[in-house]
Order: sequence, then C-alpha cells, then structure tokens
Amino acid sequence: MLQTLLIEDNLRLQDAMATGLEATEEVEIPAAFVTGEEALEYCLAGHQVDVLLMDVALAGDMNGIDAAIAIRREFPRLPVVFYSIADDDAYFRAFRRSGILTHYAYVRKSNYLLPEMILPLLRDAVDGRSFVDPDIATRVQEVRHRDEHAPLDLLEPNEQVVARMLAEGLTNEQIAERLGFRDKRTISRTNGQIYAAWGLVENTTDEKVARTRAAIIVHTGLLVQWDAEGTARVVNARGEWVEWSLP
Repeated sequence: MLQTLLIEDNLRLQDAMATGLEATEEVEIPAAFVTGEEALEYCLAGHQVDVLLMDVALAGDMNGIDAAIAIRREFPRLPVVFYSIADDDAYFRAFRRSGILTHYAYVRKSNYLLPEMILPLLRDAVDGRSFVDPDIATRVQEVRHRDEHAPLDLLEPNEQVVARMLAEGLTNEQIAERLGFRDKRTISRTNGQIYAAWGLVENTTDEKVARTRAAIIVHTGLLVQWDAEGTARVVNARGEWVEWSLP
C-alpha cells in the first residue's frame, strides 16, 4: 500500500479524493492537510510517507511547489504528484525554477479526475519516473519564453524606472522632477538607452514614435520590434519573429 500524504485545502474534495484512492486498495491516506506547512511538519515528525499528492494552490504561505521543495530538502527526491486547476503564471514559474527533475508528476486536475487515473502517476513517481501533463508543459514553456524575452530585463534598474514612468505618460520634465534630476536632459539620455536596448532607434527617427512604441512594450510586456514599413513583430515560442497585433 502506498502511504500517500494528501494536501488539499478544499475539504470536500480532500475527503472525496481520500475515499476514492483508498477504495482502490492500493493507497492508504495516513493524513491529509490543507497547508504545505502542516505537511512539512508531518514529514519531519518521522511518519512514513511514500509519496505526496498535493494541489499547487494551498492555504497557508507556501504553495504546493514551495512545500515540495521544502520537504524534499529534508527528504531528497521524495516522490510527489502535483495537480492543479489554477492557470496562474506564478505557479508555472515556480515549478520551472524549482529544479525538480525526477520522482514527480504535474497534471491538470481536470484531465485526471478519477482515482484510477491518479494511481499510475503515484506509482511512476515512486519508481523515479517523471510526467508532465501536455497542457501543463505548454504553459510552462509559454512562461519560460516570456521570462526569457522580458523587455524590462534588458534595462538597468534606473532605466526600468524611467520606462515605467514613460509608459504612464509622464513628460521628461515630470520624470526628472519625480526622480530629483535638475537637468531633464538626463531623462533624454536615459530614454535613448531604453530605445537602443529595445531596438527602437533602428527604424524610427521620430522620438515621439519611439516613445509610443516603448510605452506599448512596457504595457504588453512583449519585446515588440517594428520594421521600416511599420509592421510589428514578436518572437514566438519557437524563436521565430512573427507578425503581431493587439488581441
């Protein structure tokens, strides 16, 4: 019997999952919790746990991925099966950065509703294999792609501040005043560095156009580039520049 620690903050769902899994007669749920902190304390208390089954969105300060990282720090590669109905970039970003390589599965709950579908995931995780639901894998890659092409990451800290103010519609004089600069030309020079970092000086000689395009980049979070004819392009998930327009 797989000693499975269940972490789910919806008590009705928690009870239904525990009942369904134990009905397979291959899983025993010795304890169930609503927070990752409680799960960590349970493991540290020395209770036998073969595998963790947890929602990614939990009550408490830790999400499921944070909890798994904390538990696996004490119990290396303790098998874990994550599930989630939440489509939140923060969770996919946390998973991508977690460094979890083996002994795990991460699935969308709506694709794995039945205990008979969850059981093979638990077994595979215990055997050291890993599995990512294709829907989850796609979202993780989307987040990775956005993170790696985040326009503000191409700017130095002071340039990021100016870019955000520029996108709010402030003039150079207003930005200079807010930042305590006596010479507004400091902001003009900073703007020039922003335009250069984002490739906005190559096909426009009009500062107003460059300023507008910089504001679009800040608001969309996309590194948009315009050609000489004014066609906007962005990099897709395959690394290709493709034509872009607002949804």
